[in-house]
Amino acid sequence: MARFHDLEVTDIRKTIRDAVVVTLAPVNGAAEHFDFIQGQYLTFKRDFDGEELRRSYSICAGKDDGVLQVGIKRVDGGAFSTWANEDLKVGDTVQAMPPMGGFYTELNSAAEKHYLGFAGGSGITPVLSLIKTTLAREPQSSFTLIYANKGVHTIMFRDELEDLKNLHMGRFNVIHVLESDAQEIDLFTGLVTAEKCAQLFATGWIDITAIDTAFICGPEPMMLGIAQALKDHGLSDEQIKFELFASSQPGRAKRKAASSGTSAKAVTARITLDGATQSVELDRNTTILDAAIGQNLDAPFACKAGVCSTCRCRVIEGEVEMETNHALEDYEVEKGYILSCQSYPVTDRVVVDYDQ
Repeated sequence: MARFHDLEVTDIRKTIRDAVVVTLAPVNGAAEHFDFIQGQYLTFKRDFDGEELRRSYSICAGKDDGVLQVGIKRVDGGAFSTWANEDLKVGDTVQAMPPMGGFYTELNSAAEKHYLGFAGGSGITPVLSLIKTTLAREPQSSFTLIYANKGVHTIMFRDELEDLKNLHMGRFNVIHVLESDAQEIDLFTGLVTAEKCAQLFATGWIDITAIDTAFICGPEPMMLGIAQALKDHGLSDEQIKFELFASSQPGRAKRKAASSGTSAKAVTARITLDGATQSVELDRNTTILDAAIGQNLDAPFACKAGVCSTCRCRVIEGEVEMETNHALEDYEVEKGYILSCQSYPVTDRVVVDYDQ
């Protein structure tokens, strides 16, 4: 089971006015827990005025960069992101869980593939990790990036992307689509919609027939439009990988209260965590995660919005209803895995295991 570890802040630098790249070094023998896979994220926790906040930020470093780095863009009203941008200092210690997430594909040094990435704003952070690692470890593969921003001044990692173009000439191409700044090519101005994707495919800027895998990271409306365009032009669900912004999610889905007779009947849940199993009672309007936390079990979680998969566990017995799922693949759900922050008991007895 993932646990929080101390990380020392060894460097902080601005990438744009309201975003920082934070370099971290595991301490107290925790280095082995932070051998990340490209495209993964870290979940941090910190107390603000007596309240513990947990936030997930994507790793932006490549596997061969030799560092652990995350990109943190300040969000209006965001306590953690504002603190990271304004008050975090070199030498400070932060707490984070080991890397998590499945926003990647396995790489093969002999492969000759063409990858396509779509990123919106700070959604570039995991995609940058994918690009760096893929270009370094699959020398015959290529990567095309469509990067959407409001304007030139909001482009995170602009210099790094230009350096990658120069380093991997002919293998890496980036198309900037800017919402408010006019560009020489009209197609590159505006929002990245399904219609704009279709135009990019039709005009030859992207040979969609040559794409092996597409990665999309950004706000949900943008992602849904892009995914539909990709499917309309021949890509399968298995070829499309998502990473949704947790910051845009409102939290656990609102649930209509069950009838008094139904909800009053207690449900027994047996929860295995760190090798120990404990029975808890809950009603059908309480999630598995909230029931575990209510019994002082140290169950893992971050966004509580069905986005990050930190709270993933497996149903061994019984049935639950999962209200929202932006994180688990279909094959994981078929094997019984659920997001416990979004899962409500259906049967009178439920057995779940966080250790699998």
